Amino acid sequence: MSMSYLLVSLLIVAWQSGAQANWWYLGLEPRLTSGPIQGSGVDSQTQIAGAGVIGPASAEKNCKNAHLTAKQQAICSRSPPVLQAVRAGARLAIEECQHQFRSARWNCSVSPENPENVFGGVMLVNSREAAFIYAVSSAGVAYSVTRACSRGELTDCSCDNRVRARRPNNWQWGGCSEDIHFGEKFSREWSESGEEPLKEGALHGPKGLAGQLMRKHDTEAGRRAIRSRMQRVCKCHGMSGSCSVRVCWRRLPSFRVAGVALAALHEGAALVRLAQRGGRRPARLRPARPDLKRPNKTDLVYLEDSPDYCERNLTLGIPGTRGRVCNRTSLGLDGCRLLCCGRGYQTRVRDVTEKCKCRFVWCCHVKCEMCRHTREEHVCN
Repeated sequence: MSMSYLLVSLLIVAWQSGAQANWWYLGLEPRLTSGPIQGSGVDSQTQIAGAGVIGPASAEKNCKNAHLTAKQQAICSRSPPVLQAVRAGARLAIEECQHQFRSARWNCSVSPENPENVFGGVMLVNSREAAFIYAVSSAGVAYSVTRACSRGELTDCSCDNRVRARRPNNWQWGGCSEDIHFGEKFSREWSESGEEPLKEGALHGPKGLAGQLMRKHDTEAGRRAIRSRMQRVCKCHGMSGSCSVRVCWRRLPSFRVAGVALAALHEGAALVRLAQRGGRRPARLRPARPDLKRPNKTDLVYLEDSPDYCERNLTLGIPGTRGRVCNRTSLGLDGCRLLCCGRGYQTRVRDVTEKCKCRFVWCCHVKCEMCRHTREEHVCN
């Protein structure tokens, strides 16, 4: 057994033995209501799956969920129905992560069999992938809580009434503006409540100060990705459709919009290091090299290079890319050259049965035939 393999194994044991709860696992639990997950690229008015109102007794019981830290359980107990929105946010984040990286070497795989560590040992490395997960998770919670507020599913929030001032050009604020400020505030408190106390003198590693500062920065960047993309929606009022007055309100965008933005930030994430400034001045993250640009509040930051996602690594929970389907003609991340990591690929022919020759039948359904044909697939060695 190599020394590096043993070291990582010990880190995982130490990390898991700290009894750190993993609220991301909520996103893998069965939906409590049917329907598509809110924000998965569809119109943002679709219902949040699993965010319905539940009874007080059942909600209070859910707050004792083993995947939550003691502080998160306390937050949940203040308003038990909020756990439904958190669950929806976790699911939203996982599905968006898997969509954005579906063609990459790291495809945001999760392990439902390991509730202590849904994303595997990848989260032990403070890499740009971990940065993305922190950001998209905090964004998912802010998004789902905000939407639950505007739908009246939570008792301690509702619409945002801070945008009521009269505006020029014959339009005014009205309707129900979704309160992203409340969603952000809750998401921030939720993220901070998931942190374990720092070990005395620990600067690096899973429980070090550097990692905590990275998580704080990236979760905030995730929330900003939602707030900065809020949409203004208007409706006309007036005689005979004259639109003499327009009433406008703010609503959430599709979560896919934020997911695309965060994926771009992942690509351009800033490598940083911990800078201790001495005296009473708090430590902070600085660019790892003098030639690197200082990141702003909307950027993602990371501390360590990414692990090798090409080969299977049971210790880190990395499945590798062997057996993945690749695109022979693509020069992008899904292309066989990149996805297969230079190992080459095999071509296989499959018989598939698909709907075809679909036509609209009055009234009112679509009728299709089932057609069989062969399809070539290219699979990484």
